[in-house]
Amino acid sequence: MTVHRVAVLALDGVTPLDLAIPTQIFTTRPETSYEVTLCALEAQVATTAGFALIAAGGLEQVRTADTVIVPGFEPILPLPDAALAALAETRDRGARVVSICTGAFALAAAGVLDGLHATTHWKHLDAFERDFPAVTVDRDVLYVDEGDVLTSAGVCCGIDLCLHIVRRDLGAEVANQIARGLVAAPHRDGGQAQYVPAPVAVAGEASLSGTREWALHRLGEPLTLRVLARHAGLSQRTFMRRFTEETGTTPLQWMLNARLGRARELLETTDRSVEQVARDCGLGTAANLRLHFRRALDTTPTAYRRTFTRSNSASTSRSPACSRGVPPL
Repeated sequence: MTVHRVAVLALDGVTPLDLAIPTQIFTTRPETSYEVTLCALEAQVATTAGFALIAAGGLEQVRTADTVIVPGFEPILPLPDAALAALAETRDRGARVVSICTGAFALAAAGVLDGLHATTHWKHLDAFERDFPAVTVDRDVLYVDEGDVLTSAGVCCGIDLCLHIVRRDLGAEVANQIARGLVAAPHRDGGQAQYVPAPVAVAGEASLSGTREWALHRLGEPLTLRVLARHAGLSQRTFMRRFTEETGTTPLQWMLNARLGRARELLETTDRSVEQVARDCGLGTAANLRLHFRRALDTTPTAYRRTFTRSNSASTSRSPACSRGVPPL
C-alpha cells in the first residue's frame, strides 16, 4: 500500500487526550498504510496537563503530509503565524486538514474553514461563531465532514472523527477492527448536545454495554425493544431511558446503525448476495437494505461493494460520498 503520511500538529497548550486520539488511531498497523508523525513549532511542547512532549517533526513534515490534524489546545488565541501559514498551505495544496475539539480555532484562524461548515467543543461554540463569522457553525453534531476539511466536537468526538476517516479511506472492516482494539464504539449516533451538562445517571446503575454486546452477536435475529429490555432485566421504559442516556440515541436507531455497519463489513469481505447480506444483518430484504443504504450513505450496496472490496481498498486516496454532521454508520 502507498504510505499515507499523517502529521499531528501539536500547538503549545495541547490537550493530551486530543493528541493521543489521532496518534493511536493512525499508528502503523499491518492492515493500514498510515505513517504518523508528531509535529510542533519547537521540539518541546507544553500540554494542559502540566508536562511537556517532545515532537519528532516540525513544519517541514506538516507541509508534505497527506493529512494534517490539529488537536485541541489552550489558550485558544492568538496563534503563531508560522503555524497558520503552514495550515493554509496544506489546504491550498489539496491535502486533508482535520481538527479535534478546539483545534478548529487554528483551522479557522488560518482561513481553512472560510465558507464551510464546522464544529468545536460545545463550551466554545459561541466564541467560535463570534470570532469567525465566515464559518457556518454546526452545534449539534459529533463531527463535520466537508470532504478534505473535517472538524470534530469536544475531546472524545475526535475518536468518532478519526474512525470515520479510516472508514472513508479503508472501509468499515478496518475501522471496526481498530475500534475493537480501542474498546471504542465504531460509530456513535447523535449530537454533542447530549454532552451539555445534564443530570447524571443514578449512582450504582449498571451499564447496558453487556446487552449491546449481546445484541451485536445477534443482529440477524428479530431484536425488538421488548427482547433487549428483557435481556437487560429492565422494564421497557427504564431500558429506553437508560439506553438513551448511555448512547445518545434510541435502541432501535442504534440497532439500525449496527445492522448497517454489519452489512458494510459483509459487503466488503464476502461474496454473499445483497439479499443474503440483508438477511444476515437483520434488515430482511435487499429492497430494505438498499433503502437504508441510500438514506444513510447516498449509494447502493452494489456500488459500495465495488468501492470497498479487499482488492480495491489498498489506497487511502479514495473516499465515498461525504456528509455534514454525524454521518450514519
